[in-house]
Amino acid sequence: MTDQARLHVRAGSAGGRPARKRHWWRWIVAALAGLVALIVLAAGLIIKLSPVPPPLALPTGRPSAPAGPLNGTWAVAPGSVAGFRLAESAIGFSNDVVGRTSGVTGTIVIAGDQAVRAVLHIALAGLRVSGKTKPQLASSLHTRQHPVAMFTLTRPVLLGPALAAGTAVRVRAAGQLTMNGATHPAAVSLAARRDGTVLQAAGTIPVGLAVWGIRAPAGFGVFGSLASHGVAEFALILHRAG
Repeated sequence: MTDQARLHVRAGSAGGRPARKRHWWRWIVAALAGLVALIVLAAGLIIKLSPVPPPLALPTGRPSAPAGPLNGTWAVAPGSVAGFRLAESAIGFSNDVVGRTSGVTGTIVIAGDQAVRAVLHIALAGLRVSGKTKPQLASSLHTRQHPVAMFTLTRPVLLGPALAAGTAVRVRAAGQLTMNGATHPAAVSLAARRDGTVLQAAGTIPVGLAVWGIRAPAGFGVFGSLASHGVAEFALILHRAG
């Protein structure tokens, strides 16, 4: 082999090393990009496929015929539930974050065919998401300083004679919701019916987080976010207290 040929072979070999290095770097970058894509996709699927409790509503079973008078004071009984529903989204996937608590007390006073007074108290420290406590909820709602939310009816609600006869009724009620140290008007979409000696009620209240000074809990960072508004919801079992 001539000296010129040997120089040509050495030059070709030396020039090939950077090409191979660049080739491996492409594989590394592609693998990292694929890993990030899988993580993002997994986060989205977790949101989309996580089981979400259905909205609180009246029981679906056929109620018993009404028994006893409707007029009087009705007290919230065990089995009542309250909570919230807040939408979350990530990379095109969406689902709801749902909190539940059984720490609900209060009374509703019915006179004639109207609900004339109502006060509900909800223990916010008892809120659970998927059966677990969430520290970010306590931080957002400031439950140490304001452990209880309260709804108060501000004017009578016409229920009509159908409720006394055993038919479910659906009405709108005006009240005030106190939460996180702030009190603002709140509109309730309410359904009620009688089941034997029991009064059942379920409803929702739209809640804008900023209105009550609530800082939204942390979501999924750059991959997602939580909505700035949601609903408070409740399903009540009430027994006559007088």
